[in-house]
Amino acid sequence: MRTLPDWCEPLPDAETMRQIDRWSIERRGVASLELMERAGLELARVAASVVRDGAVLVIIGKGNNGGDGLVAARILRDEGRQVRLVATAPLDEISGDAAVNLERLGGGRPLVLTAAGEHAAEFERAALIIDALLGTGFQGEPRGAVAHAIDQINQAGCPVVSADVPSGVDASTGVVAGNAVRAHATVTFHAAKPGLWVNPGKSHAGKVQVVDIGIPRGAPLQADIGLITSRVAERLPVRDAHATKFTSGHVVVAGGSRGLMGAPAITSLAAMRAGAGYVTACVPGSQAHVIDVQLMEVMTRALDERDGAVTIEAVPVVLDALERAGALALGPGLGRSDGAFAFARGLARRSRAPAVIDADALNAHAALLDDLAQRGGDTVLTPHAGELARLLELTSEQVERERVEHVRRASRSANAVVVLKGDDTLIADPEGRIAVSAGASPGLATAGSGDALTGVIAALLAKSLDAFTAACAGVWLHAAAGRRAAAACGTAEGVIASDVVAQLPAARAGEGSR
Repeated sequence: MRTLPDWCEPLPDAETMRQIDRWSIERRGVASLELMERAGLELARVAASVVRDGAVLVIIGKGNNGGDGLVAARILRDEGRQVRLVATAPLDEISGDAAVNLERLGGGRPLVLTAAGEHAAEFERAALIIDALLGTGFQGEPRGAVAHAIDQINQAGCPVVSADVPSGVDASTGVVAGNAVRAHATVTFHAAKPGLWVNPGKSHAGKVQVVDIGIPRGAPLQADIGLITSRVAERLPVRDAHATKFTSGHVVVAGGSRGLMGAPAITSLAAMRAGAGYVTACVPGSQAHVIDVQLMEVMTRALDERDGAVTIEAVPVVLDALERAGALALGPGLGRSDGAFAFARGLARRSRAPAVIDADALNAHAALLDDLAQRGGDTVLTPHAGELARLLELTSEQVERERVEHVRRASRSANAVVVLKGDDTLIADPEGRIAVSAGASPGLATAGSGDALTGVIAALLAKSLDAFTAACAGVWLHAAAGRRAAAACGTAEGVIASDVVAQLPAARAGEGSR
């Protein structure tokens, strides 16, 4: 498997973190108790900053995560805070370093929770709860006392700070198989984990704070999931003094149908705003005037149609337009007629140009991912959960529950880079690498936003970026433009897709220079 590019911040999974801990202890001589002490110290520091006064309730499991909580409880108590502890296992089952810290705690030993609703008064009087139940190695569904404790934490109504990962979240994938703690903040040790950035785990993590616990530099880190950072902006193509409209990148947009012409218009404009020097919109002949009126800078080619939708007879016209083009954007506003679906499948199969396939061109390939694997050029698919579900013959709910697994499966099956859109947009390549968008751009939750992303990625493909880099850089630039659009409007709720497109140049110039 290829390594992540240097503009991705590695997100180690549970097994990698075990190897890092083992390397620190066995190879570099760092005492495991010292690692736990540092983790608990940082946990206490963040907890104290979240709620500066009032009672603290620390909920511990019997493993090392519980040991981190015991250290935090001792430190907060020494600082004068009122601290109570509740354990979800008999105290004689606590072992190893956690048992050492249980003894160091001294008085005020933990209460033991065994049934739902037990020790309810402790939860009711808490101004802050520290969740130290389950660590990064947890998988599956919490059961028994742990499940009861998670329910009571979520019902308590006070801020919650989780140690390393919210209990119930799979740190490696973000999967939440049962109930999971909903944290105000998560203090994660050494490096963030995939499950803190991938939904549904991301929605449980709150503000993620990565803290140093004394793991030496040089720790082995072979992560295959990483967080896209602003350093990806360094890969955005820059025009030189000798550039022409064609060397700046020529994008062909193929799509459109009666009533859906806004989509190819947004894709075309986004491609130009993202740097393409020339855009040709191939749309139904009776609808071409819509593009002509809206976008004077975009060329149009009229396609054969039936009742306002393209037909398979239009494929040769687009192939002709692609002879001088660097990339194809296929699908925006295409519609779902039989003729449009046949057109999408035929053009995807016959075109050798790098392509972004979106919207109804994806729906045309429902259950036909293997067909896309036969394409001759680089391919980027940009589905939301519903579209990916149709490609994989699943439900949207199944995709959303296990986003990492399904985006990887789709990428392998289609031999394509797959962009699974969302606040945690995931970009997977056939070799198993996944880049994750930091998101935080709610202004993108508006009609046409996905069409804009298609245009951005197509513009980058047209400048000969490889598919994975083009998709990642496009997602980053699109999200940055969404944040700027919300700031300009004063609220995310007022953003429309054309606002996002208008902010693409400023997002590139402003955030790319940081």
